[in-house]
Parts: sequence; structure tokens; C-alpha cells
Amino acid sequence: MQQHRTFPDKSIATNPLGNMTLNFSRSNRSQRVHIAFIAAIALASLSICSQTRADQWSQFRGDQANGVAETAHPANWSETENVAWTNPMRGEGWSCPVVWNDRVFLTEAVPSETNAESAGDNSNRAQGRDPSQKTYQWQVVCLDSKSGSELWRQTAREGRPVMERHSSNTYATETPVTDGKHVYAYFGMMGVYCFDMEGELVWQRDLGQYKMRAGWGTSSSPVLLNDKLFLQVDNEEQSFLVALDAATGEEVWRVARDEPSQYSSPIVWKNSLRTELIVGGTNYRSYDPQTGELLWQLNMQKGRSSATPLAIGDRLYVGTEYRNRGGSDDGGGFLFAIAPGGQGEIGTSEDSANDDFIVWKNPESGIQMASPVLCKGHLYLLERRSGVVHCINAETGEMAYEKRIPRARAFWASPWVMDDQVFCIDTNGTTFILAGGPEFDVVGKNEIDELTWSTPAIADGALYFRTASKLYCIRE
Repeated sequence: MQQHRTFPDKSIATNPLGNMTLNFSRSNRSQRVHIAFIAAIALASLSICSQTRADQWSQFRGDQANGVAETAHPANWSETENVAWTNPMRGEGWSCPVVWNDRVFLTEAVPSETNAESAGDNSNRAQGRDPSQKTYQWQVVCLDSKSGSELWRQTAREGRPVMERHSSNTYATETPVTDGKHVYAYFGMMGVYCFDMEGELVWQRDLGQYKMRAGWGTSSSPVLLNDKLFLQVDNEEQSFLVALDAATGEEVWRVARDEPSQYSSPIVWKNSLRTELIVGGTNYRSYDPQTGELLWQLNMQKGRSSATPLAIGDRLYVGTEYRNRGGSDDGGGFLFAIAPGGQGEIGTSEDSANDDFIVWKNPESGIQMASPVLCKGHLYLLERRSGVVHCINAETGEMAYEKRIPRARAFWASPWVMDDQVFCIDTNGTTFILAGGPEFDVVGKNEIDELTWSTPAIADGALYFRTASKLYCIRE
């Protein structure tokens, strides 16, 4: 096992990419533009929506973790229209389905009591911890994608939870990941498990039990790259990032992190210079996925890190939610566009205009619970409570619009992109369809009256989304 210090030598990068750096004042939206020089690598990908493979959706937000569907699912649906099948949920879980060829995988925490309290609540943020001492079965489920029939169901662990969780969270919130050979399920403090595609347990590993902030529970999903499985275990006691051998579960490397509880998931950023593992927090950090060495970090001035960052080609978009409630994470609310090649400290939220790796920053549009998407050259960010969408020019950082979607409720699930349109599903199960581009235009709405916090999966012409009671397959 290799170990590395959290802060290596902060040397200066020898050949940073040129870029245009923009800085927007928090007090107003006047622009202060500093042009270092025009980007050496064109952002061709900003003019179109990026692509994923049509027949699979292997992890949270898809193969590229960007929420973009190459395959077209039906644009219209309801509880009776274009519903190919539904499968009832036996337990709780906000984990997202993942798809590989003709199989759909998801996780559940099934309580021993049949009248168990449903995951979540309609008030959306009722404070309080789970008072129950129920026995749960933490299960991995495999369904046939064509019929919805259950192919296998395996219990990874059975017993009482070792930690509390918020009344709106679940004990199966982390999304599994698959490489077509194995399925990796992470249940937070209840362990990580590897099954083969037929449901046989290959290995399991206990990463320890640690307190989370205010008993809210966990939600960070694993990410897979080649032969390594990465897990972000940020908590109130002993935060760390760990790489496990995907074949055996053995620890390859581990790095300590000076972070409190965080809820975002790591992503792999494959840019023109190198491959990086991006991990959110009060400091956004980039690690070498092979060794765990810290490549660069960006001080976000606190705020909450719940959403997953977005990487498109040679641009990385990161941000935290602004907090002003008297807590230790008060602050944040910044959105950054980052160019590849950074090393050491690449800037601070207060003064980054002259940093060669900060393309632009916008202090008025931090990322909240839902992870952002990119469509037709614009970023889309959803506010978690008020039904508001922020549309931001991805090349300049300028706000195109900030609008409330009529009759939209809270957004906890992340949006997705199909055919130059942005699909946003609220907690009531209503999906609002926005036209891509700088003009606000709600072009459609689909309603399924069920509590929904889970982000859908799209593969092979079908949309799979999970409510509190069932999994839907939308297909013509």
C-alpha cells in the first residue's frame, strides 16, 4: 500500500495552458476581463452536447459522468404513456440505476418491518435523525432491461445500521458502478461489495465507521477507472480518499483529507494533458489516480459540496453551494471553470483573476444539490428548493438567465441532456423540458406523481428513473 501526504511540494507548472480569465464581482455583474492569451486548445465541445455510449450507463450520471444521453428516449411520458414496465421497490434507496447491455442494476436497503417509513418526506428538509433500530438487508438487484423482471437479488449485508441518517436520506443512496464484468456497490459505513454479473459475491471490504455531520448519513458514489475503484470517505472524524484493486478489493493507496463531511462523488477527468481524479469539498482537489499524489487544489471558501463536478474536454466546472446558516461551512457559492495542467495551489475564491488555470469564476451561481449539465454551449444549474434554473455561458461564465420554472418544486435529482434539450425532474416526479441555449423556454412537461430524488439513467432508447415506490422504464 502506498501512502502520500495530503500536500506535496507546490511547484509551479512549467507549461500552463493559455486562457481567457474572467472575474465577476459578487456585488454586481460587471465584468473584469483579464486576457492572458487565447486558449491553445479550442472548446469545440462547448457548442454541442458531449456523448456517451448508447447501450450502457455504467455509473452515476453516465459513462462520462456528464448526464448526456446519446440514445434518444421518448420525450413524452406519464403514468400510462410510454411506460414499458415498472418494478416495485422493496426497500429504501435514492441510488440511481445503472445499465449494462440488457441488465439494470440498483441497490436497496430493505427494512425488516413491512410498514417501514418511506424514504424522504414531502417537506423535503425535515430535520431529525432516523429513530429506528430496524434490521436492514443491504441488497444489490439485477433486472432485465427489456421486461423489468428480476434476474437476481443478493443481500450484501444484514443487520442494524451503524450510523444515523437524515429523515430524507436513505441507507442506499450511493449509486453502484459496473464495468460489464462486475458490479460494485458501496453502502457508506456498511461497506463496499463486488459482485459478478450473475450475482456471486467476489469480495467485500469494510472501510470503517465514522460520524457524519448532524447524523445526515452518506451519499458519495464510487468511481471506476481501469483496475481501480475510488471512494471518497469524508466525515467528521477521519476523512480520506482510497483506491481499491477492483479485482481483489485490496487497498492500493490512501490519502488523508482535511475535509469535514461531504456528499459529492469523485469524477475522472480525461483531458488533453493527463487523466485526473477530481474530488469535491471545501477545497477542490485533483489527484493522480495511479498513485494518489495531489496534483492541485482550489480553495472554495467553504460552502457545501453535494453535487458532482462536470468535466467536458479541457474544461472542468466545479462549485459549492453558498451557505449562510451559522454553521462551520458558511461561505462558498462560487462556480469555476478550470483548464488542465494545474499544480499546487491554483487560486483562491477571493483572488484568482491572474491564475493561468482559472478560466473564469462566477460568485453568483454555486452548484447546489443537483449536478450541472452542459448543452449548446451553456451550463445549467438547478436550485434545490425554489425551482430556479441558472443558465451560464460555459465559455465566458456570464449568466444568460436565472428563471424560476413555473410550478416546479425542489430539485434534488440531477438534470440530463437529450437532443439539445435539458430535462429537470423535481421531487414531485414532474419533469420539465428546457430548450438548450441562452433563452429560457420550457418546451414540455411530463408528470408522474411520486416522490423522486434519484437521477435517471438513459441507455438503448430507454429512460430508467426511480421513485420512492418503484423503478420506471420509459420506452416507446
